Amino acid sequence: MTAADSQQTRDPQAPKGRPTPKRSEAQSQRRRAATQPRDRKAAMKQARETRRTELARQREALANGDERYLPARDKGPVRRFVRDFVDSRFCIAEFFLPMAVIILVLSMIRVGQLQTISLLLWLGVIVMIIIDSVGLSIRMKKQLNERFPNESKRGAVAYGLMRTLQMRRLRLPKPQVKRGERP
Repeated sequence: MTAADSQQTRDPQAPKGRPTPKRSEAQSQRRRAATQPRDRKAAMKQARETRRTELARQREALANGDERYLPARDKGPVRRFVRDFVDSRFCIAEFFLPMAVIILVLSMIRVGQLQTISLLLWLGVIVMIIIDSVGLSIRMKKQLNERFPNESKRGAVAYGLMRTLQMRRLRLPKPQVKRGERP
């Protein structure tokens, strides 16, 4: 008994279970498979169209949460859990941009007390975001280790923290859970 014999899945004398296609059918299938245009310009146009349809499908998946067509960074049960974990909570970091605009406007006013207040507000906002992010990452790591003990969790916490920095309405993929619901 050789290595080739042990790898065979069926008896070589057994029927294959389907009829042999006619030569004309086989040739037409081969031609259909090789639809690559011969000239470079047409090939580039076809590649552009393929890329455009793929991006449209990804955009639709990001809006609907369809796992099949999501980009690689958003696929998988771990990333879905992280998204739901972050979306179900209130995070201070998601209000960073509106608060930054308000503090920036306050700091531009030429009144000494307002500039001091804006500087203290910057410090307070940054400290609150750091404390909230550390607490969230600790809870997220604990939940990930409980729910997915044998799966790769590489980059999942950073993915979740980056998601907290986006305002809830602007997050992609769109939130699938409401605030207060637990994933």
